[in-house]
Order: sequence, then structure tokens, then C-alpha cells
Amino acid sequence: METRSNHVLVGAVVLILLLMLALFTVWLARLSGGNDKEYDIFFKQAVDGVNKGSPVSFSGVPSGQVTDIALFKPDPQFVRVRIRVNDDVPILEGTTATIQGIGFTGVSQVSLDGAVKGAPPIACPEGESTQECPFGVPVIPTRQGGLGAILNSAPQLLERISTLTERLTELLSDRNQNSIAGILANTQRLTDALADRGPEIAATMAETRIAIQKAGVAAQQIGELAATTNGVLADDVKPAMQNLNKAIGAAQKSAETLDAAIGDARPGLQAFSKQTVPEVGQLVSDLRTLTEALADVAERVNRGGAGSLVGSSKLPDYEAK
Repeated sequence: METRSNHVLVGAVVLILLLMLALFTVWLARLSGGNDKEYDIFFKQAVDGVNKGSPVSFSGVPSGQVTDIALFKPDPQFVRVRIRVNDDVPILEGTTATIQGIGFTGVSQVSLDGAVKGAPPIACPEGESTQECPFGVPVIPTRQGGLGAILNSAPQLLERISTLTERLTELLSDRNQNSIAGILANTQRLTDALADRGPEIAATMAETRIAIQKAGVAAQQIGELAATTNGVLADDVKPAMQNLNKAIGAAQKSAETLDAAIGDARPGLQAFSKQTVPEVGQLVSDLRTLTEALADVAERVNRGGAGSLVGSSKLPDYEAK
């Protein structure tokens, strides 16, 4: 009985010691991870190879581990991955998360990268925890990369390859092959014709080069002529313009003097037009009458001589029959 009692006592002491050791280990784990930070990541892709306890790295440096993986019930196309990282890891705004494979073992890890120097840390804004932090911890945005991006784009890539294959098949049909063969034959004939015309083409190119050179020389000469013309205009036209301005000034002064003279002569001109002009008209009328009388006298002298001016004209003699 005493031996059995000793065994029970020893067993009880061992159990107590093991329980204390386990509690001490848990206490140490909590103490070491008490300053760790938790973040949620919502991946819109498969998270193959990521499990609880999978490593988390920041720019390739081990920084934490995955603590939970679950579907996001409000939107099942997202997978929520919760990670715990060390307190000294700079999870700043601009940091993104991707899934990267580790070697060829099929195991993957969560990789963090892209922190911007001087940016504030990612945190839940006050009063909006239900929108931007649905589970009470900050959310790190995702970025497709590596194997995940390739796998996600694989269906579109296969569809494009299939479409390209179909179009190539249509392009290389028998009719199109004949057309391509005709195009190649025509191209060959054109090449042969160009080869035969090679010397003529070379001569044409040489003449074109000479013409371009002459055009350049002509353009240079035109530029020099324009510069000379500008100099002539600057030297000759300016004095001529000055003389012309002086002549215009003198003409203006003459016009002003003429206007003044006309103004002074205007009373005399009015008197001349009112008095002298009518008298001149009467004088002309009298002269016209005198001229007619003199003409009549001259005609009488021509007919009857000078006696016709002092006596009457003789009647013709009458003879009885």
C-alpha cells in the first residue's frame, strides 16, 4: 500500500510540474507576442499553399506568420487572411500584400512590400471601423504578383491563344496561301525589275542630290539678297521718305495759303459775278447788233457802190410793149 501511495504522489507531482511548465510556456508566448500587430488581407484569388502558421515576410525578411484563413461571408469571392507581424515592422500606407511560392514544394507565404518613407502607418480610422476595418484590425491592400497573377490570368491567356490559333488557321487557308504566293511572286518580279533599273535609279538619286544642293545654294543666295535689300531699304528709302514728308508738309502749307487767298478774294468775285457779268453780257449783245449793221452796210456797198449809202435806189426803167 505504501508503494502504491508513493507512485500516486510522484505521478501527481509530475502532472503538476508539467501543467506549470505548460502555463509558463503559454505565458512566455503571450509575453513575446504581446506587442505584435494583427492585420487582415482580403485576397481575390486562390490562396493555395497558404495555411495557418505560414510565414509572412516584409521585403524578403521574415516578419510574422498567418494566424487565420477564412472565406469573407459578405462576398465569398474574397478570402480573408489574418496575419500577425512584429511590432518593429513598418506597415505604412502604400504597403501591399501578395502570395509568393517558396521553391517547388507547393508551400506559399504572404509577402509584404511597397512601404513609402514618411507615410503614416496603416490603422483603422476612428468611427469607421465597420467599413474599412470590418473585423476590428487594419486591412492591407493586395497586389497580384508572381504565381498568383499567372494563375489568375491563365484562362484569359488560354482564350487569347485559342483565338489567335483560329485566326492563324483562317489566314493560312488554301485560298489565302495562293494569294500569298501570288504576292510573293509579284514582289519577286518587282525586286528583279528594281535590280535591273539599279543604275538608272542611282543616276536619278545622284541628280536629285545635285538638285538639292543647288536648291540649298539658291536659298542661301536668296537669303543674302534679302539681307542686301533690307540694307538698301534702310539706307535709301528712309531719306526719300523724309523728303516726301517735307514735300507733303510744303504742299499742305501751300493749300492753306491758297485757301486764305480765296477767302480774301471771295467778296470781289461775288461783285464781279453780280455786276460785271451782266454788263459784259449787254456789251456782247450790243456788239452783235453793231456787227449785223456793219454787215448790212458792207452788203449795200458791194451792191450799189458808195452812192447807195446817201440816196435811194433807182427804179428800173419801164418799157411799154
